[in-house]
Amino acid sequence: MSRNTVQRPGKRGTVRESTAAPRLPLGEPPIRPTFARERAAIKRGLFPVAGCDEAGRGPLAGPVVAAAVILDPNRIPRGLNDSKKLTAIERERLYERIFATSEVGVAIGSRARIDRDNIRRASLWALARAVAALAVRPRLVFVDGIDRIEAGCDCEPVVYGDALVLSIAAASIVAKVVRDRLMMQIGAAHPGYGFERHMGYAVPEHCRALSVLGPTAHHRRTFAPVAVAYNARGDTGDERCDDVVRDLLGP
Repeated sequence: MSRNTVQRPGKRGTVRESTAAPRLPLGEPPIRPTFARERAAIKRGLFPVAGCDEAGRGPLAGPVVAAAVILDPNRIPRGLNDSKKLTAIERERLYERIFATSEVGVAIGSRARIDRDNIRRASLWALARAVAALAVRPRLVFVDGIDRIEAGCDCEPVVYGDALVLSIAAASIVAKVVRDRLMMQIGAAHPGYGFERHMGYAVPEHCRALSVLGPTAHHRRTFAPVAVAYNARGDTGDERCDDVVRDLLGP
């Protein structure tokens, strides 16, 4: 351990004292989601309990995808975590386990809806639709973030819910996998943009392709970099592609 020397005045002159340097705090243990909130709700008589989350608020292209999951308390898949903390292989494995053991609902907010309503409203709409898509109606819904949704039952927002609440973590995995698969389809239909790698986010590769190739029908026209690309080309977009987009991404 390192030590610091401190000089203090004394009766016989300056006294040199050696003090131990303070220890740096140890790293906090990683936070993992738990079933505690769901279990507490079940004890209060609220069951089923669902968690919901979305994927795709930030990208410049593609839809926003929301998922709602009701976990079976007796068959919770091992390894559930915030989707951002998992590898693609881990997410795919857990995706299959979630569908095999849980009630799942999925909804998609298209690029057109995002541009019409804005990304926040499109996301909340998709979250509510995902809950409505569940085969079993929940009594309580935990939703990631600060906003309540029109769930048709009690709704409790949880900030950083995907890192704290197990059913929200499960929903984050489903939403992420579904959206990634959609973006891979879009990448195959539009080579050169790299959608299958960056999933529509504003990474340098995507920004370069947007500048050189121009926007596609899947780009969000109300997002600033896309709007700049449209203006640079004097184009408002190929409206004829919208029917194809609706068929692929849903309402």
